[in-house]
Amino acid sequence: MNQYINILLAFIGGVFLAMQGGLNAQLGVQLKNPLLASLTAFFFSMLFALLAVALSVKDFPKASHLLSIPKYLWFTGAFFSVVGIGLYYYTIPKLGISTMISLGLFGQLIFSAVAGHYGWFGLPQEPMVIKKVFGLLAMAIGILMINKN
Repeated sequence: MNQYINILLAFIGGVFLAMQGGLNAQLGVQLKNPLLASLTAFFFSMLFALLAVALSVKDFPKASHLLSIPKYLWFTGAFFSVVGIGLYYYTIPKLGISTMISLGLFGQLIFSAVAGHYGWFGLPQEPMVIKKVFGLLAMAIGILMINKN
C-alpha cells in the first residue's frame, strides 16, 4: 500500500481515537462511572470487531497454532487497554480533551521511543538518535504551549 495512504490512515486513526475518547468520557459522566463506560465501549467494540472478522477473515488459525501462542499475550494487551482507556475516560472530563489527548500522546511517544530503542515486545529496534530526542523535546514544549493558559 502506498506510504501516503498509510500515513493518512494513521492520522484518521488518531482522530477516531480522540473522538471515541471524548464521546465515551461523556458516556462515563452520564453513567457516573468511567469504568462502566469502558465496559460499554469494549462490549460494543467486541461486537463491531466480531462483525469485521466475520466479513473479512477467510482462514481461521488452527487450534495447534492458537495453543502455541504464549498465554500472557491473550490478556495483557487487554488489561493495559482497559486501564489506559479507563484513565482516558476518567481524566478527559477533568482536564479537557486537548490536554488529556496531548498528555496521553506524549506518554505514548516517550514509552514507544524507549520500547523501540530496546526492541521490547519482539519488535524491530529503532535506535534513540539525537533527532528523535529533539523531536520528543519539541513535543514536550508543544504540550506545555497547548496547556498553558
